Parts: sequence; C-alpha cells; structure tokens
Amino acid sequence: MAEKLNAKRVSLSLAAVAGIISIVCALLVLVAPQATMNLFGAIFHGIDISQITKPITLGSALLGTVEAIVLALIAGWLFAKIYNSIR
Repeated sequence: MAEKLNAKRVSLSLAAVAGIISIVCALLVLVAPQATMNLFGAIFHGIDISQITKPITLGSALLGTVEAIVLALIAGWLFAKIYNSIR
C-alpha cells in the first residue's frame, strides 16, 4: 500500500512554490515588461495579452501573491486528501 501524503506538508509546499513563482513573475514584469508579455503571449497560444495588460503596483503584486498562496494551500490540501482517499 502506498504511503499517505501529509496534507499539511503538501499544501505548505505547494503554497511556497506558488508564492515564489508569483514573486518572480512580478519582478519580471517590473524589470522587463515587454519581454515578459512576449513570454506569456507564447505560453497562451494565439492570445494577444498586450491588449489586457496594465501597470503593476506593489499592492497588486502583493495581493496576487497572497491569492496565489491561499489558492495553492487549498489545492495542495485537497490534492493530498483525494490522493489519500484513493485505494
């Protein structure tokens, strides 16, 4: 039988990763906005995201990071619970 996942550890790990990615993304937009938009444009095939971008503020970056962390906590916990319930 497979070992059960610790829901708290999984959720905290995923939240840490999400927070780091969010901060790196915000820094990339701040330092090289056009290059970052080109990168995300390549990820979202065929969508011109330059039409929907707006300047980043410290407040919006912090709020986005908090939102990403909270969602990752929930997703990580839910993932571990579902994984542990499958036998």
